Amino acid sequence: MKIVNSMAILDLISLILDNLARRTARVALTAVGVVIGTAAVVVLVSLGIGLQQSASENLYGIGDLTLIQVSPKYGEPFPAPIPGGPAGSGPPNVTLITNQSLADFAAIPGVVSVAARDFMQGEGRLSYNRLEAYAGPLGMGVQDLGVMGWSAQGGELTLERGTMVIGAMIAGNFYNPSPRPNQETPPPPDLLGQSVKMSLIKYDEEGNQVIKSFPVRIGGVIAERGDEVDWSTYMSLEDVNSYNEWFSGRRTNRDQVGYNSAVVKVSDPNETVEAYDRILEMGYEAYTPQSFLQPINSFYLIMQIMFGGVGAIALLVAAIGIANTMAMAILERTREIGLMKAIGATNRDVLAIFLGEAAGIGLIGGLGGVLVGWSMGQLFNVLALVYMAGQWSQQGGAPPANIAVITPIWLLAFSIGFATLIGLLSGIYPALRAANLIPVEALKYE
Repeated sequence: MKIVNSMAILDLISLILDNLARRTARVALTAVGVVIGTAAVVVLVSLGIGLQQSASENLYGIGDLTLIQVSPKYGEPFPAPIPGGPAGSGPPNVTLITNQSLADFAAIPGVVSVAARDFMQGEGRLSYNRLEAYAGPLGMGVQDLGVMGWSAQGGELTLERGTMVIGAMIAGNFYNPSPRPNQETPPPPDLLGQSVKMSLIKYDEEGNQVIKSFPVRIGGVIAERGDEVDWSTYMSLEDVNSYNEWFSGRRTNRDQVGYNSAVVKVSDPNETVEAYDRILEMGYEAYTPQSFLQPINSFYLIMQIMFGGVGAIALLVAAIGIANTMAMAILERTREIGLMKAIGATNRDVLAIFLGEAAGIGLIGGLGGVLVGWSMGQLFNVLALVYMAGQWSQQGGAPPANIAVITPIWLLAFSIGFATLIGLLSGIYPALRAANLIPVEALKYE
């Protein structure tokens, strides 16, 4: 027997392993309950994580989760400007986006860039080698669209005067305005680096058409993103402002009319909602796809907690089995405990031995449960992929690439640690009983 006045940690571990090995069948049967509970935690929580990630990936197509679109807020009209006039006949109460507003947005924690945005307020047309496309470029108050988190498919994303940056799908908008009979549809032109003709069209007071044309160079193409950026064209804010002044025939005073909208870029999607709320508190209208994703994430988080709770119940049932096994071990080993104390083992040594054995059963069950749970998750993924592939093949499409069960490393480590903790806690009462046995009475126990 490896008992000394001060039991070394290696001796303690060796003694615990020897004791567990002497009762292999009982330990295995007790650990089965822990295996089932741990496997349930791993499978159910992994399923919840997989469903959440699948929903998040599907929502990423509705827009960049780090962008916030800000618009002026139009409130109730002011009271009548003339005493006795009809109620609400005064000018509308509008919260404009001014240069000061842009500075306030930039001061919000987590915001990395702010860009004023103006829409072209008239009809425009692009022409290139007998092909035409309608044009409504957006004026962006940044020098480089890369600060929005966008990347270039070709060229550069800098907005210089007389330069246009286009989305990945814009070339497909070009068409032949005067096709010959049975003429095939021309392929989308390669516009990168080309000079196209920009035509602005308006009508005078007599209804006559007035056209202003000038060359515009396509400086870059934005890499495909799967959102409205793919179908948009961008120019410098100064260019679009000059076009709008030509359409309206008057100069633009930003202090009076403000900007059509602004785009706020946040460094991390987790900070988007907080910045979004701050902008609303300032009195502006705002939109971000992240506001749709947050309730969904909350729903799946609750689902994961509920799933984990089901597995935890199974682990608690297994804890009762561990406590019962350890209590029976005390009855069977009472004389052994008395002998250990007689040759120098302290109450602390006995307590450590029995707690270690209980924790060991939990650890063994946790390792087995993690292995079983991970294997069941992979089997579920294979079966789901085979089923979905069959469904999509009947519809003539490609099977989905995402899987339904995702098991992160932290979940495996947490499950093993939680199972070990359950075993440790379930062994506290039996271990205290063993530690408090009186050596003389324990040696006389039959």
